[in-house]
Amino acid sequence: MKEQITKQEFINWADNYLRKELTEEESVEFEQFCQNHPSYLSFFEEHKTFLSLFKDTEDRKQFLHYLSDAENKYFENVQNKKRKTPIIRLWDSFTKYKVNIAIAVLIALVSAISTLWLSGFYSAIKKSTSDYSALRRDMNTVKKNVNAQNIAINSINKDSKDDEDKHYGATGFLLSNEGYAITNFHVISGADSIWLYNHNNQMFQASVVHSDTAKDIAILHIDDKEFQKSKPVPYTFSSENTELGEDIYTIGYPKDEAVYGQGYLSSATGYEGDTISYQISIPVNPGNSGGPVLDGRGNIIGMISGKQTGLEGSAFAIKTKALVATLEDIPEEKTTGKIELNRRNTLLDLSKTERIKELQKYIYMVKVQ
Repeated sequence: MKEQITKQEFINWADNYLRKELTEEESVEFEQFCQNHPSYLSFFEEHKTFLSLFKDTEDRKQFLHYLSDAENKYFENVQNKKRKTPIIRLWDSFTKYKVNIAIAVLIALVSAISTLWLSGFYSAIKKSTSDYSALRRDMNTVKKNVNAQNIAINSINKDSKDDEDKHYGATGFLLSNEGYAITNFHVISGADSIWLYNHNNQMFQASVVHSDTAKDIAILHIDDKEFQKSKPVPYTFSSENTELGEDIYTIGYPKDEAVYGQGYLSSATGYEGDTISYQISIPVNPGNSGGPVLDGRGNIIGMISGKQTGLEGSAFAIKTKALVATLEDIPEEKTTGKIELNRRNTLLDLSKTERIKELQKYIYMVKVQ
């Protein structure tokens, strides 16, 4: 196991890992090294993010050459006192070759992130701030920028479809049959409207009743008159600590249909020892945020909040104890009464497939606009 290593040696090692040039044993050694050295893990994530923006070396060279050529032509035109600029020619070339305007947006986003990288922004983040939290803030910012760019593109591109999707989705689930639901705060942050879609693709408008930004929890209520009170939710909420290695599973909406995932509880604490979260070994994607995590008896033990980049299958779930504590913090005037959590589990006697089918009735896709 390597203990002393220079930054350049680490970069070479990381590149070999990303190119899958290491043996299985060497790959495991690299991952273990990153786990034991948080500073190198952070550096690896930054390095990987940067490389993902410019995957092909030759493309990077051509891109830089293209920018340099445009700059030289710009100053040449300025000196010649010509009105036209390289920006106009670039735009004309996009039109000439019928390249979608979205390329301009992509270049703008790449340039912005590259500038942050080259200026040392990511390196300047305080050590006390986790990579997980920093990544979430960056992605929320990019998400808002992309939404703004989409609006601009739609107004310019007259050939775009009227029903172009302006939503981004996640998951939420019912707390009670009174229409109260729960998801992550980062899912609904900055939203103008919130919509919940059930397993039959029925759409209901919802509002935020209460949120806890520190815990990344948002409590919603379905205000839609079309929503009909159902029978009590079939699951219970367990505030007891789950044992390491215990089998767990989740159902969520990483795409426009429910997806089942199973795994096990890998740590009693979350990222960097966060005591209100578990670390779980379940493959998750962004749309899984806000999805329930259940044990083998049908008890909800937590809610998925995110994943650790660079380590496949490593995710985090906010413990049920934290969810219950958030419910107790809701001011009385925000609800029509105390949100009563179900105390009778009706999933125990069902087979696995029947259990999953029943759960889907109470798990919703969350879309915001």
